[in-house]
Amino acid sequence: MSSHREAPEISKDPVADSTDLYAFVSPDNPGTITLIANYLPLQGPAAGPNFYEFGDDVLYEIHIDNTGDGRPDVTYQFRFTTTIHNPKTFLYNTGPIQSLDSANWNRRQTYSVTRVDAGGRCTELGSGLACPPCNIGPLSTPDYPGLARAAVHNLGGGRTVFAGQRAEGFYVDLGAIFDLGDLRPIANLHATFGLPGVAAAPGVNSTAQLNVHSIAIQVPVRELTRHGWNGSDPTDPRAVIGVWTTASRRKALIRETEAGEKLEYGPYTQVSRLGNPLFNEVLVPMARKDRWNALPPSDDKVFADGVAHPELAQLLPVLYPGAFPHLAALNAAGTARADLLAILLTGIPAGIVPGFQNFTGATQADMLRLNTAIKPAANPNNLGLIGGDPAGFPNGRRVADDVVTVELRAIAGATYALVDKTYTPDAAIAAVSDGLTAADVPAGYLSHFPYLGVPYSGYSVH
Repeated sequence: MSSHREAPEISKDPVADSTDLYAFVSPDNPGTITLIANYLPLQGPAAGPNFYEFGDDVLYEIHIDNTGDGRPDVTYQFRFTTTIHNPKTFLYNTGPIQSLDSANWNRRQTYSVTRVDAGGRCTELGSGLACPPCNIGPLSTPDYPGLARAAVHNLGGGRTVFAGQRAEGFYVDLGAIFDLGDLRPIANLHATFGLPGVAAAPGVNSTAQLNVHSIAIQVPVRELTRHGWNGSDPTDPRAVIGVWTTASRRKALIRETEAGEKLEYGPYTQVSRLGNPLFNEVLVPMARKDRWNALPPSDDKVFADGVAHPELAQLLPVLYPGAFPHLAALNAAGTARADLLAILLTGIPAGIVPGFQNFTGATQADMLRLNTAIKPAANPNNLGLIGGDPAGFPNGRRVADDVVTVELRAIAGATYALVDKTYTPDAAIAAVSDGLTAADVPAGYLSHFPYLGVPYSGYSVH
């Protein structure tokens, strides 16, 4: 959560587990779009002697659909290579790492970036690009921000890329949410199943002081939109793109017993994907989660019923008796949630939210939809569109957006009034949240690329 360990199989393969996806108009470079895909969830910073890294055997991809069919028109591929520079030591580093070519740094990663267009034509944008090391501590990585800055690479053509460890910027109270939906701010209203009551309390950020590995790329708007459109009219259909990320592994794996090595063969097959936050986690039944990870967004109509009739919407009136009478009546009527179907599977058509649309067409596909003509907000609201800020989720997703609160309130009925003017959302919706904000991220965020904060060091976290 957002997509950490969200399916049984991928929870056993963290190197390929896509945890969060972000897509937004770059606030400090508004002629560009920033795309960030995070992998390797829930990293404890003190992870030596074998620190976290991307998988050399994983194909990481960020896909863009600009024609509305749920299939990629532009793809950025990332392939990683690990090298050991001193085979005689067990150590990740044998002294301070003060540059990306330090002789003290033993295990390094580099990567290549390839752009693939709709016709399958591949253009290598960069190769041999250095990742920074993990943030170990004041003796091993004395100037970590400097190492990270050196790992931001210019690919030419207005493109910038970074791949490496970052502070986890997604804030969520996992401990409360998965304790039978016990949202701490309204815990006093919980049914508790006959057990002793729980008092209301502030949220606890379960991902505080944890790290992730980020792949971030910033590219000109015209490189992602249909026919290179780069206009300023938010009502133009060409302004909207759909974004998702995937991780793939080769189909066959052979383990060499004597050599202690493994060999991979065959074409790549998709093992993980992510578009909207929490989609597979909350809206897809456990028995179908692994299948969802293997399919493209163009096939998501088979999962639409979980969006139209979400299980969590049925549970909320049961877990919080009397707090959601209007939602309970909506559930009892069996009404399909047209608001959620639009937000998550087609984009929001013009005329629903004044002055806004991110509609991609009738094809139901789980993608982050971004209207590239909507400029960054001067004063961003972490609640995005429901907070009156159309530059935020579900119009793409910025690193500090409170997607947990937005989606919880939407499922609880906050957005249904947009499609049915006779519906009145329950008063309790204003309190629906896991009780966290961006201020609960200790590392904070950067105001510039790659935007996620400096990773926590193993020495400093207790």
